[in-house]
Amino acid sequence: MRQLFLPGHPKSVPMEIGLTLMANMGPRVPQIIKLLDWEDNKDHYIMVMKRPMPCIDLKIFVTLHGESLNEGTARKLIRQVIEAANVCIKHDVFHRDIKMENLLVNQDTMQVKLTDFRCGALMKKFAYEVFSGTKAYCPPEVTVNGRYHAKPRTVWSLGILLFMMVCEYYPTDHDLDLISKKSWTRPGLSQECCQMIFACLQSDPQQRINLEKMHLHDWFKVME
Repeated sequence: MRQLFLPGHPKSVPMEIGLTLMANMGPRVPQIIKLLDWEDNKDHYIMVMKRPMPCIDLKIFVTLHGESLNEGTARKLIRQVIEAANVCIKHDVFHRDIKMENLLVNQDTMQVKLTDFRCGALMKKFAYEVFSGTKAYCPPEVTVNGRYHAKPRTVWSLGILLFMMVCEYYPTDHDLDLISKKSWTRPGLSQECCQMIFACLQSDPQQRINLEKMHLHDWFKVME
């Protein structure tokens, strides 16, 4: 198991535990699952986390809503996911596996919580060369040159997440080609939503929207 040394802890802890603790440092972060306790054994560890009730993962939530969400609902949810991603990076945590199955939704309050830091890593300025996470959310630079940076990769994952939330399916290569050219459309989606998808899913990572500025996009200014 990968280990991590944390200030205030006498010995190293499993990476997943350490990253979860780091992501929750400082003021309470409602968008990130809280670790209540853990037990580190020789060949395994146990994590006790606060389970929001009632809650289901985002994939099930979308399925129960007819396989896709309206823009208003998608906007409420992904705004919180963006906040969670930014908090993680602010605390030097790179989650690396933001996807529907790792997001819990409270059906009463519509509050989202990011879970499962098993694929995570510490933030670094230089490129990562080992992929960890879910292939469906993998950005093109990983297969093109085997290198990727934390923030552009996170933005790509958020773009894939948004696409699947409002379109019912995973984007095809043809979709991604049109999106990269900013010429993709879908009946029923606003221009602002399409532009948000364009901003996230550019094949060139340097052309993607800045993670810290995602919440300022025009799509989030649309009146409900």
